Amino acid sequence: MTSYMGKHADFYDLFYSDKDYKSEAAFIHQCLQKYSLNPPPEKILELASGTGSHAFELEKWGYQIVATDYSEDMLKCAQNKAKKLSSLINFRIQDMRELDIPERPFDAVICLFDSIGYVITNDALQQVLQNVHRHLRKGGLFIFEFWHAPAMLKNYDPLRVRKWKTTEGEIIRISETTLDVARQVGTVKYSILELKNSGTFSKIEEIQENRFFLVQEMCMWLTQNNFEPLKIFAGYTDEEKISSDTWHIVAVARRK
Repeated sequence: MTSYMGKHADFYDLFYSDKDYKSEAAFIHQCLQKYSLNPPPEKILELASGTGSHAFELEKWGYQIVATDYSEDMLKCAQNKAKKLSSLINFRIQDMRELDIPERPFDAVICLFDSIGYVITNDALQQVLQNVHRHLRKGGLFIFEFWHAPAMLKNYDPLRVRKWKTTEGEIIRISETTLDVARQVGTVKYSILELKNSGTFSKIEEIQENRFFLVQEMCMWLTQNNFEPLKIFAGYTDEEKISSDTWHIVAVARRK
């Protein structure tokens, strides 16, 4: 698994400042209310919570949340935001492959922003699904998002460059992507340049790997690990028609 480290974590919220966390969290709330069995869901465990943006939005709906991440630097950012927001979310460092939260069972486990793809191997994915099952009450929901293989193979961009203006200067992020089709893994090399108004310059680099999946493949993984796939959505919408242009899949499954 890989993680956002150091300055990359510090820039994370800037890089995804245009992401609509509010509407995505509202969709997750809608799924929790619609597909949960009695009693209504209250306790949520989030995997790969990053800087907490989804968790903070879900907390507004009244959920009690334990939010976990593999990156200590991302969690520091989340905890700083929590203080400013007077949030009661409990942030903890956890590797989803070795998940162990004493407060289990939870009413729901969520893993968003394609983060389950950081688990590259079949053995590791099996570990994660078993851990999720162990942390859910019977009938509890597992809601997660993953990269869709057909869209990745058809539409991936080998090179992307984005720029952000800041009060101190400019941030440039160069993303170079290569695919290992046999392993179903995309490798992204990030080069991040910080150009300051003072004339100083710094550069950081990080390489991340993320696995992509077919829908039926993921349904098989769920079924084999004692989950019932309930709904597969084309992203954070009610649209269930999946095409080769659908980049992100949101899946809802119930623990048997």
